[in-house]
Parts: sequence; C-alpha cells; structure tokens
Amino acid sequence: MGRVSDARERLMHAVSELIFTGSYGTTTIEQICDKAGVKKGSFYHFFESKAELAEAAVEAAWQEHKQKLDHIFSPATPPLERLARCCDFEFEEQAKLKEQYGRVLGCALCALGAEVSTQEDRLRRKVDEVMRQVRMYFETTLRDAHAAGLITGDPVAKARAVYAFHEGSLTQARIENDLEILRGLKEGTMELLGVQYAAK
Repeated sequence: MGRVSDARERLMHAVSELIFTGSYGTTTIEQICDKAGVKKGSFYHFFESKAELAEAAVEAAWQEHKQKLDHIFSPATPPLERLARCCDFEFEEQAKLKEQYGRVLGCALCALGAEVSTQEDRLRRKVDEVMRQVRMYFETTLRDAHAAGLITGDPVAKARAVYAFHEGSLTQARIENDLEILRGLKEGTMELLGVQYAAK
C-alpha cells in the first residue's frame, strides 16, 4: 500500500530525471512508468498526459529548490555575498550531478524550456513562470546592492544580464560537458556588475 500512496511523487521524480538526463521529446510514458515502478493505468489516474506530469514535476522541484534559494539569498546576507554564494552553489550542484550521472547537466529549466517552447505552450508557460521567480532573487539582490551604493546603473537590467550570464554558462557547460566553464561564474558576475569582490 505504501508504494501506491507515493506513486504520484515517484512519477514526478522519474519524469524529472529522465527529461534532465535525456530530453522531453524522447521520454515516453512507458519509460516514466517503468522508472517509477507504476503501472500505466495508475499514471492516467494522476495525470492526463506527459505534459501535465512534467508541469507538476517542475512545480514540485521549484518548491524544493526555492528553499535553497531563500537561504542563499537571505536579506541578512550582504548583496554581493549572496551572489558569490549563488555562484558557489551552482558549481557545487553541477559537480554533484556530474559525479552521479557522468555528465554536466546544466539548468533543467532552461533545457526543458528551450525544447518545448514551440510545442507545449502550457508547459513553456510554467517554465517561464518559475524562471521569472528565480530571476527575482537576482533582481532583489541587485536592488539592495544599488541602495547600498555597491553598484551603479539600473539594477533590474543588471539582474537580467547576470541571470542570462548564469543560464548561458550552465547551458554552455552542458553542451561542452565541461564543469570548468562554471568556475568563472563568480568572476564573470562581478565583472558584469563592475565591482570587485573579495571573499571573506
């Protein structure tokens, strides 16, 4: 009975892993059910389609990831230190994933969003919604940095640039399967902001 009660969660975990390590398009409902140890009939008890399952999985993963970001971007931490901690976190997370799966996987949201953007509009909107919420952490941080006199210029525009730099670096690291690309995140972020940062 225990396995039945957590079938929905196992399906979400399975689709997340299969898409992240492979692709949305090549992942089948049969593969998802096999990985989750759930019968196909049970799949349709919870979800109408693969897209609906993927959307639920994105939301569940976001709620888990959000707790980590809340800690990293805590207002009690100085703004530039928040950004530095974010860079360290992203590198460490990718290092763990490479050790587990043998490849640099980059950003799951970016990979999924780019793949489905012209095919599954509802799923695209969910990815866009979550990525906007992630970007808000950068925006709030840079507003605080601007208010403290640490950066000049438009903090919203700078947040977009920094977030794009992070996503681009993660995507490049995934394509090239090269973790070393991410070692430059911190330096590149501070250069974009025109600031010098010395870790404490």
